[in-house]
Amino acid sequence: MDYALRKRVLVTGGAGFLGSHLCERLLERGDDVLCVDNLFTGTKDNIVHLLANPHFELIRHDVTFPLYVEVDEIYNLACPASPIHYQHDPVQTTKTSVHGAINMLGLAKRVKAKIFQASTSEVYGDPEVHPQTENYWGRVNPIGPRACYDEGKRCAETLFFDYHRQHRLCIKVARIFNTYGPRMHPNDGRVVSNFIVQALKNEPITLYGDGSQTRSFCYVSDMIDGFLCLMDGLDDLPGPVNLGNPVEFSVRQLAEQVIDLTGSRSRLEFRPLPQDDPSQRQPDIALARERLGWEPTVQLREGLRATIAYFDTMLSSSRG
Repeated sequence: MDYALRKRVLVTGGAGFLGSHLCERLLERGDDVLCVDNLFTGTKDNIVHLLANPHFELIRHDVTFPLYVEVDEIYNLACPASPIHYQHDPVQTTKTSVHGAINMLGLAKRVKAKIFQASTSEVYGDPEVHPQTENYWGRVNPIGPRACYDEGKRCAETLFFDYHRQHRLCIKVARIFNTYGPRMHPNDGRVVSNFIVQALKNEPITLYGDGSQTRSFCYVSDMIDGFLCLMDGLDDLPGPVNLGNPVEFSVRQLAEQVIDLTGSRSRLEFRPLPQDDPSQRQPDIALARERLGWEPTVQLREGLRATIAYFDTMLSSSRG
């Protein structure tokens, strides 16, 4: 590849679940990738296969502190994304979203880089509008136990759009809905990883409430396609853009599919619903379809098979 055409791309949170898949794809298409991660929830295991690549570099760094590098594009993915992890240190979670956004936006402004913000469907809270469109302002409890993540991401979006208006920064904001696939953290408390690990161990599968709450599950390769489509698209679409799978499943349906695909002897076990847990979550992706030509292609059973195989290998190696 012509050196002059090779982009220098910074990925914060690059050793995490989504970040590691993004780093991989950027390298495959010929970019130089600078992966920045403090390894709080990310792990070197996710990127160990990339370390020998001469166009990949890992810097252990916390984005709540400034970073001085020369890059052409920035993907800001750094932040714990599961309730177990982001509630472990809620103050640090808010700092990561807010100070991290300020630092990365400052860097983008200095080097005139295009910058992508990994926002979240959590900005919609427990929604009163279904499915959720980008012009819905959301229903978030600002003082609840999930607020460190929800409000942190909402504030990050505010900062991105203020930098866009005030400093003419080229921004891209994606609102990410439930994503799953290989390299998910086995103990992150999210339903897909929880259910698969419990099923493979033949342990009771934990459902909160009656299992009727719905989610829309997007396979990781589809999500990374969405990132690249948005980032590489026309600059007149700063976002926010919903990225997710619009096909809705109840949590109970997901549990039943996992049991079926694993052949598990697990039974369902019901527990009280956590505070502020959304009853419905489904993206309206009309904007992504129309402006990016993007929509998910991986069916849930196909994606679950690949994810189950990953966790089966992980659990087997830990037992061995």
